Amino acid sequence: MAEKQSLSIHWTDSSVSGSLSIKKYLLEEFSQREVDNFYKLLEAFEKIVLTFPRLYPKSIKNSKTHRAVLSKQLSVFYTVSKIQITVIAVLDTRTGYSKWP
Repeated sequence: MAEKQSLSIHWTDSSVSGSLSIKKYLLEEFSQREVDNFYKLLEAFEKIVLTFPRLYPKSIKNSKTHRAVLSKQLSVFYTVSKIQITVIAVLDTRTGYSKWP
């Protein structure tokens, strides 16, 4: 019986940069507690998307990119291939459509 190949998650430089800028904003405007909640959302996203890679709907702007809405203010954009899930961007949804991948 063939085993199901497990996917890995790859975070692009722009997705890491977006995460770090959101973290910086949260620390400046709120507290470490909000940063911890932010990272909990990202960890939950990773667990869900590894189990169900095509769970989230495709983006309006690009049919190959999925958009996971993690909270009212946070969206993660990613693509799925046979071997990995590539996180393209982590965005504050209050930014305009022009910053969407």
